[in-house]
Amino acid sequence: MKTVIIISLLAFTSSLSAQKVLDTIYANEHKNVALFFPNPIRQGIVGSSNFVFTYNRQKEQHFGLLQARPGEESNLLVLTKGGRVYSYILKYQKELNKLNRFVAGSESIGTEKPLVIPKELDNRQLDSITELREYFQRFCNYLLKAKNERLATKRKRGIKLQLQKVAYNGNVTYLVMEVSNTSTIDFEVDYIKVYSVTGTKKKRASQQKLEIMPIHRYKMPPSIKKGESKRFVYVLPKFVLDKGEHLEVELHELRGHRKIVLIDR
Repeated sequence: MKTVIIISLLAFTSSLSAQKVLDTIYANEHKNVALFFPNPIRQGIVGSSNFVFTYNRQKEQHFGLLQARPGEESNLLVLTKGGRVYSYILKYQKELNKLNRFVAGSESIGTEKPLVIPKELDNRQLDSITELREYFQRFCNYLLKAKNERLATKRKRGIKLQLQKVAYNGNVTYLVMEVSNTSTIDFEVDYIKVYSVTGTKKKRASQQKLEIMPIHRYKMPPSIKKGESKRFVYVLPKFVLDKGEHLEVELHELRGHRKIVLIDR
């Protein structure tokens, strides 16, 4: 069983990503395989000459075309506008059963630009990952001790997800959230995924979702026992929400299929 809780809020972007198992794309010399990305392509690179990936270098477009000749497998690296990075394994296949691929934002393996480290409270520049993590922990702890707000709340089937605060510090955005469990069974957390969504709920076909991965998670609970509430903080690079965009945060239960959708407008 799997539980999904979705919460739409403001908007943010991320810069760190866990290593992913790369998908494989098949191509041959007889047909074009079209790849459509959420953002315009800035650069596409293949690792072997028996694969060719073409895209418009003069005018930014969302799609590129892949062809291949018989030979050993290779890889494709694509950078899109905004710094998103996508990577795939390429293999030749004589017969193709898929000629179009609409790439989801969640397929991104990370971002091109390095994280901009914020200033310490005494304006001393942080210069190590350890210092950065300690800085995040101190500020997150401060936020959890501060007065609670209730920006958005949704309840369904005994699970409550609440956004309590959106805070900014330097180049970083902090989201303070709480999950409460009033059901009769413990809630085991599988993972939380955050998406930037362009488009409206009424026109799902025209929506574009770009997964956003946090820089740091503070006190993210592995489970919420029945009758318990847990507060935690997601740390992300500073974001700006464009017109027509919103966020979706998906909280998945390890064994469950309940789903809550919370939209904050």
